[in-house]
Amino acid sequence: MVPYVAMLDVPRHVVEYVARLLAGHRRRIGTPRGSRALGPFRQAVLVLRWFRHRTCVHCLARDAGISQATGYRYPHEGIDVLAEHAPDLHQVLDRCREQGLSHVVLDGTLIACDRVAGTTEKGTDLWYSGKAKRFAGNLQFIAAPDGQLLWVSNVEPGSVHDLRAARIHVLPALYAAARHGLPTLADVGYTGAGQGIHTPFRPHPDIASPLAANTRTHNRLLRGIRALGERAAAELKQRWRALQHVTLSPSRIGAIAQAALVLNNAWNERH
Repeated sequence: MVPYVAMLDVPRHVVEYVARLLAGHRRRIGTPRGSRALGPFRQAVLVLRWFRHRTCVHCLARDAGISQATGYRYPHEGIDVLAEHAPDLHQVLDRCREQGLSHVVLDGTLIACDRVAGTTEKGTDLWYSGKAKRFAGNLQFIAAPDGQLLWVSNVEPGSVHDLRAARIHVLPALYAAARHGLPTLADVGYTGAGQGIHTPFRPHPDIASPLAANTRTHNRLLRGIRALGERAAAELKQRWRALQHVTLSPSRIGAIAQAALVLNNAWNERH
């Protein structure tokens, strides 16, 4: 074994923010002072190493000088504490209206995961995404026109289509927002989502193929306006690499993504 020195490439104010949340959590549950293997700051570093670099748990435990069981428990605790502070959808949409945003962007993203048990009514793997050809969880997200990620849903299995996942988690709130002057832009996967959800036109019995010039122009403009918002989830996964492939239970994907959004917001506060 050869020791070496490394730097965690996360702003210090983010580490301190996570440490404060963890310290507050310990006070709430009545943890006696000095009874934990790591203090809040060192636990925050461990949690952020897992989020930032997807570091294996036994390496985190070894580096921190704690047992592997504690090494597994600490990231889970950090995920839960952070996810508790994730933005509420209705508050996000209210804030968007107050700020006078022209629209929000709705899109879905798949988070790769390990294969797990579970089948659909048709007998296929519940967590297998036929679209991505891999096991994954489906997340819905809302972004601002400038690409800032605003909200992330809970997870649905990879076999669930974007439109169905959106109907479960987000569309009712978006309908209400549209009635108050805040429309939503989305891709063709959300065609038929309903009033206030604007998607590109595509050929069907009521729209002949090839599309007319004005229809193609509409689609091109919609794609251009939507593009920045659709990058939001990809940028989140690049910054917090734990989202690139989740080896924990897939049911935790939603909480992990929501925790990553809280970290992202803390990161951007001083930029």
